[in-house]
Amino acid sequence: MRKAVLTTASTVAGVVLLLSLKPHHTPTVAVAAQPPPPSPSSSSPSPSSPSPSSSSSSSSGSAAPSKSPSASHTTSAGPTGTYTGSTINTRYGPVQLAVTFSKGKITAVKAVQTPSGDGRSQQIASYAVPQLTSETLSAQSAQIDAVSGATYTSEGYVQSLQSALDKAGV
Repeated sequence: MRKAVLTTASTVAGVVLLLSLKPHHTPTVAVAAQPPPPSPSSSSPSPSSPSPSSSSSSSSGSAAPSKSPSASHTTSAGPTGTYTGSTINTRYGPVQLAVTFSKGKITAVKAVQTPSGDGRSQQIASYAVPQLTSETLSAQSAQIDAVSGATYTSEGYVQSLQSALDKAGV
C-alpha cells in the first residue's frame, strides 16, 4: 500500500514539473519569422547606392526621431552612425537596443533598456545580453540564436535589433 502511494505521488510530482517547463524553441521561430518582412522593404533602398543617400538626406528631418542624435548618414558602403531600435515590452520588462554601424557593418550594440523588474530578471539579462551582443556582432544580422533560460529577453532583443536594422536600412 505504501509503495502505491509513493509511486503515485512521485508520478504526479514529475508530471507537474514537466508541465511547468517553458519551451525554448520559440525564439528560433520568432527569429526566423522576423527577418523576411523587413527585408523586402529595406532591400529596395539598399541595392542602389543613390537611393540610400538620397533617402537618408531627405529623410534626415522626418526620420530624426527614429535615429539617435549620433546617427550619421548612409553611404554607398552602408549606414554609419547609431540607430535606436523600438522598445519591446516583454513579460519581464522592456528591451531596447542602440546599434552602431560603420560603413554598413555592425560595430557595437548597446542595451538601452533590459528587464529589471526584479533581481532574477536583472540576473538573466546580465548574462543573456552580452551573449546576444556577441552573436549579433558575429552574425551581422538579427538571425541569432536565443540564450537558453532567457527566452523572453532573447525575443525582445531580436525584435529591437531588427527594428534598429530596419531604421538603418540594412
